[in-house]
Parts: sequence; C-alpha cells; structure tokens
Amino acid sequence: MSTYVYGITTRAHPALPEGMAGVGEPPRPVRVLASGQLAAVVSDAPEQLRPKRRDLLAHRNVLAEAGSGGCVLPMRFGSVATDDDEVTQVLDERSDHYQERLRELNGKVEYNIKATHVEEAVLHLVMAENAEARDLAEANRLSGGGSYRERLRLGELVATAVKAREAEDATEVHDLLAPAADAVSVGPESRGWLVNVSFLVARDMAGDFLAAIEQVRKSHPHLDLRVNGPLPPYSFVEPGIAAPSSRAEGVDPDPR
Repeated sequence: MSTYVYGITTRAHPALPEGMAGVGEPPRPVRVLASGQLAAVVSDAPEQLRPKRRDLLAHRNVLAEAGSGGCVLPMRFGSVATDDDEVTQVLDERSDHYQERLRELNGKVEYNIKATHVEEAVLHLVMAENAEARDLAEANRLSGGGSYRERLRLGELVATAVKAREAEDATEVHDLLAPAADAVSVGPESRGWLVNVSFLVARDMAGDFLAAIEQVRKSHPHLDLRVNGPLPPYSFVEPGIAAPSSRAEGVDPDPR
C-alpha cells in the first residue's frame, strides 16, 4: 500500500498523541517512520485521494499537532510515496539536507499574503495621477460623453495605468514586508491576485510582521490585503519524499 507523507522531523521529536487520525474515509491512523536521525509522519494513503475539505483539514491538523512539539518540515497535501521503504530510503539519502532545513526553520512560521486592487479606489488613484486620462475624461464629460473613439482611448489609458499600478504595488508590498521576515518566496501567478507572496517569520517576531502589514494597509488603502497564517513553512521546504499527486498538486493545505 502507498504511504501518505505529512511531514519530516527529527527522530527525537516528541511522540504524537495516541490514536491520531489523518486523511481518508475512514481516517487512516497516523504513525511515525524513523530512520537514522530523522522521522516521517505518515499514514496509509487512500486509494482515491481528492482535495476535499475534510482531508485538507486532516492534513493541516496532523501538521499542527506534530508541530506543537517542535519543528516539522511540512509536505504539501497529496504527497504520496510508493511505500514505507521509499520513505525511509529518501530520509537516509537526504539526511544532511533535511537536518539542515530543520535547524534553519526551527521556530519559524509562514505567512502568505495575497492582494488585489479595490476597484473604485484604484480608479480614483489612477485618475488623480494621470493628467492625460483626467483631461480626456473631463473633455468627454463636457461633450456629452465623447465619441466612441474618445471613450475607447480613455479606456485604454485607464487600463494601462491600472496595469502599471499593479506592478508597482506588488513591488511595494514585497519591499515593505520583506525587512520584517527572514525569507521570502514568491508564489505562482494567479488570476485575480496582483500579489501572492509567502514570508518566513520567526514565531517570536510575528507581532512585528503583522504590524508591518497594518502599516501597508494604512499607506495603501486601494489594496485589499489578505493574510493567511501562521502556517507551517510550506513554501520554504523543497519537494522531497514525494511530489503531490496530479489530482492534488498545487492545493493550498490550509482551506480557510
């Protein structure tokens, strides 16, 4: 039977609560595979794994429980190995790497920041900053709406200015928050988001990082900033034991 992998930790990690259950219906019992100085938190893998909310929550909860006792390198939802032997083999082959990452990520969490424009607010901002668009809009208003060509021209000016503002705002959010983090990972482009960035933050510095977010909100009221965290540091762990299955790849393991 294939093996579902939740995360990697040290062999000395405190034992998990007895009876902990993971993904699947019925939920599969969670167990620990140890090899050398490392251990993997695993369960048997369901035959037909889907990114259902129940299983996403189960994955997250196992990692949260395991992480309460010390650092765990989280695997993304859907990480499945052929069997237990493959898991322990990879632990042995990449032992130095995983131990280094555990030391580096100890006491740190991830915050994922996504941002969009507040449409009305950014349009007001663009018009205030772009004299050409502002003058054309006024000319169209005085002439009863303007010709089709003039309206089209205004639309093109505004769209170009908004696009430029997206790039500018994405850079500013990154630059304003990065000093409060230990590392930054830019996520894949996603339709509808102008920012999708994860920040690695020391747990005891989380208050400072959240304060920096509030400052960005105040200085950029035309942005809608969405904060997801604290999370296990998913974006700062290289793929290891198993890659996510094609049916679950890219799924955010935190379903909020």
